[in-house]
Amino acid sequence: MLVGVCDFPGSYAFPPAGYGGIERWLWAVAVGARAAGADVHLLGPGWLPDLESEWVRKPVRLEDVTAGSLAERDLRDTGYDLLVVGHEYPSLATWTRTRDELDCDVATFQHSPVFQHTATAFDGKRSRLYCYSSEMTERYAAHQPIPELAVHLGLQEDEPPAVRGRDLVWLGRIDEEKAPHLAVRAAEILGRRIRIVGPVFDEEYVRRNKLFAADHVEWVGELGGPAKTAAIRDASVFVYTYARNYVEAGAAVFGESLRAGTPIAALVWREGTCAEAALCGDTGVVAVVSPEEDDESAARRLAEAIEETEPRDHSRVQAIGQQRFDPARHFEAMAARPC
Repeated sequence: MLVGVCDFPGSYAFPPAGYGGIERWLWAVAVGARAAGADVHLLGPGWLPDLESEWVRKPVRLEDVTAGSLAERDLRDTGYDLLVVGHEYPSLATWTRTRDELDCDVATFQHSPVFQHTATAFDGKRSRLYCYSSEMTERYAAHQPIPELAVHLGLQEDEPPAVRGRDLVWLGRIDEEKAPHLAVRAAEILGRRIRIVGPVFDEEYVRRNKLFAADHVEWVGELGGPAKTAAIRDASVFVYTYARNYVEAGAAVFGESLRAGTPIAALVWREGTCAEAALCGDTGVVAVVSPEEDDESAARRLAEAIEETEPRDHSRVQAIGQQRFDPARHFEAMAARPC
C-alpha cells in the first residue's frame, strides 16, 4: 500500500517538538503506516527537511495543484492507495478536486468538535471520518463516523520502561477550556505537588487564578522529546481536566500518558467522553461530575479519583497503553475499508 500523509499550513512543524495535536497525529499515522509495512510519502512543505534522509518527502499540497498540470499528472502516476489528511480538507473543494483525480481512499480524524463538513465529504467507505468518543461519534453521525482512538507521536518521544513516579502531572495547553486550575486545587486538597507542563494560551486566565502561584505548583513550560516523555513517566498520576462546556475531540494526552506507564485520574462532566473511551479499570479512574457542581466540589471529587488511581501498576498501565495506542494498529484500523 502506498500512503500519502498530508500536511497543512500552520504554526507548528511536522512533526512538532512539543504541543500540536493534528500535526502529532499525522506523524503517528506516518510512523504507524511504515511499521505496518506500507510505503509512505510525506506530502507538503511543512514536513521537516531533516526527514528526507529517511522518508520520501514531496513538498506539494493537493489544494495548490492546477487541473491538468504536470504536478497533477505526477501525483496521479504515483498511484496512492490512501491519503491521510487533517479533518478540514475533505470539505475543501480545491483539495477534493485533486483527490478525485487521484482516485484513492481518504481517511481523517475529527480533531475539532465544531467544524462543519459538507454533506458529501464522507461516504463511510472510500472517504472515512474517525471519531474518538461516543460523544464525538454522535455529533458527527451524519458523516458515518467510525470509532477509533487517536495516536499522537513526537520526535524522540519513545517511552522507556515504566516506573512508579512521584508527584502529579498535568499536561496540555494552559487556558480556561482545559481548566488546569481544578487539577491544582485537587493537588492542594491532597497536600501533593503538581507539575504543569505546556504552553500558556491564556495569560489572563493564569493571572486570574491565584492558586497557580502556590508553593505546591511547579511550572515547567512546554516540553518536547525525551523531556516531555520523562515529565509524564516520572509522575505517579496524570491529572486530566477540562471545562464544563468544552468538548474534547482528539485527546492526545491519554495515549501519551498510558504509553509512558502513568495512570490517569480524569474529571469529566458527562458520560461518553474521550476519557471513558481511552481508560479502563487498570489504567485510571474517571470521575463524572455534574456541571451544576461548583469548582470546589469538582476538585474534591477529582482528589478522590487521584487517590483511587494511585495504586495502579505502572508496568501494567504501560503494557495496556502501548497496545491500545499502538501506531501500527491505529494505521491498520484507518487503512481498512469497511465492508
